[in-house]
Amino acid sequence: MRHKNSGRQFSRDTSSRRAMLRNLAANLITHERIETTDAKAKELRRVAERLITKARRIGKVAYTPQDALDAAGKAQRLHVSRLISSYVPRFGVKADGTKVDLVEKVMVDLSKRFAERPGGYTRIIKIGPRRGDNAPMCMIEFVDAAAPVDKVVTKVEETEEVAAAAG
Repeated sequence: MRHKNSGRQFSRDTSSRRAMLRNLAANLITHERIETTDAKAKELRRVAERLITKARRIGKVAYTPQDALDAAGKAQRLHVSRLISSYVPRFGVKADGTKVDLVEKVMVDLSKRFAERPGGYTRIIKIGPRRGDNAPMCMIEFVDAAAPVDKVVTKVEETEEVAAAAG
């Protein structure tokens, strides 16, 4: 019996499950939108929202430059950044190969973006079953993320712009 044991196990031991959630959280912070199974997305939502809430709770200290803070503010910021970095890896890599400091992104970008929001920073959108094993898939993203870009439309627009510039 699993009374009062919250969270899904995913048929994994604790360290594997924690590593999976750490990597999912890092990818969500890096790309701001990822595609995964429903169960993983629902567990990831708990993790990601707790990380953002930690940064949000210290208020403007999270996104104030380090040299503009007093000693207490520096200590608060350091403590929260260490809490966040104890869960997610320090750096993530975008699709174009650029490195992203995940802790700074949570502290500066996401805490400022969600400063007035009391919670619910992520959205889960169901996208249907996976082709190989029929697993229910969904997309998890931050609430204010930009609309998904259709690659076909952008290529058509680029070719029109190039044709117009060429003459």
